Amino acid sequence: MLDVAVIEEPAAAEASLDPIRARILAALAEPGSAAMLAGRLGLPRQKVNYHLKELERHGLVELAEERRKGNVTERVYRATAASYVISPSVLAAVSPDPDRSPDQLSARWLLALGSRLVQEVGTLLTGAARARRRVATFGIDAQVRFASAADRTAFTEELAQAVAALVSRYHDESAPGGRSHRVVVGLHQIPSAARPASPTETAGTDAQQPEDEPNQENPR
Repeated sequence: MLDVAVIEEPAAAEASLDPIRARILAALAEPGSAAMLAGRLGLPRQKVNYHLKELERHGLVELAEERRKGNVTERVYRATAASYVISPSVLAAVSPDPDRSPDQLSARWLLALGSRLVQEVGTLLTGAARARRRVATFGIDAQVRFASAADRTAFTEELAQAVAALVSRYHDESAPGGRSHRVVVGLHQIPSAARPASPTETAGTDAQQPEDEPNQENPR
């Protein structure tokens, strides 16, 4: 079982988003038959069996083993991955394109970068899984709380300069056999529901830190 599988086919994405099939996928973190799943989920066995066949058809579950029980063969399934991510390539015609209107201060552009990141890393993971190889990646996850919008601006300027200096130092356009890599650095405010309350935030109050500039898409 893969840690993460990337869904790149529209039909497979549709199958995974069905509420019953999503429950079946979650339940198949541990192998089970249609009868076992019916008991776990409180659903008719025939309905579970139908959804299992659809999930198998799209490569989201696979046959783990077959067991003989008297005159009946019990088919035991398992999910092909512990978790799934739907690639933006599923909606290729309307997927956000970060090259369309690059703007470092735009939240929409940051979202487009994230969309491209999922799509490209997903493609790498899919190819690596088929070749039974690992993907070389590196990521940094950090949190920073700014005292003011001015501090945030200074931080982004220093970060941009540092990244530009590193890229300039190591980029070699003419290197024989070199491989191109993409560098993405993202910064966004953590939603209140996803972070612990600060000492200044009282119970029942959503006290976001005030901004120094207007609340617009691209404040200048």
